[in-house]
Amino acid sequence: MKLTRRDSILLAMGASAAAMVPFTANAAVEDLINAFTGGAAVGDAGITLIAPEIAENGNTVPVEVDAPGAVAIMLLATGNPTPSVATFNFGPLAGSQSASTRIRLSKTQNVTAIAKMADGSFAQASSEVKVTIGGCGG
Repeated sequence: MKLTRRDSILLAMGASAAAMVPFTANAAVEDLINAFTGGAAVGDAGITLIAPEIAENGNTVPVEVDAPGAVAIMLLATGNPTPSVATFNFGPLAGSQSASTRIRLSKTQNVTAIAKMADGSFAQASSEVKVTIGGCGG
């Protein structure tokens, strides 16, 4: 096969167009969840996630998570370029196993919280947040 100048230009244009296509971070999210849970099954009882249904500005989205009896809570924004938002660890002297923070969301996406309970089980809650103005350069 002979590679002409025209072919090399078309190949370079195709490669640059493919590099600009946004990708989903589903595989990265699954890897983060598996690393946190150790591959264990995740239930849905025992954790409460409060996030707005619509966020007018993705730069500051208030999120609250509550999981009585948890030793750690991981917070993920599944559509962000870096899905891991925060991990909250609770010691034996913690008054409550809850946290609230403001996060940055790039687009409409799911916010997921996974709690590791003291007995070794895991609980998950998820909420879709519709973002009208993206916060991560969107």
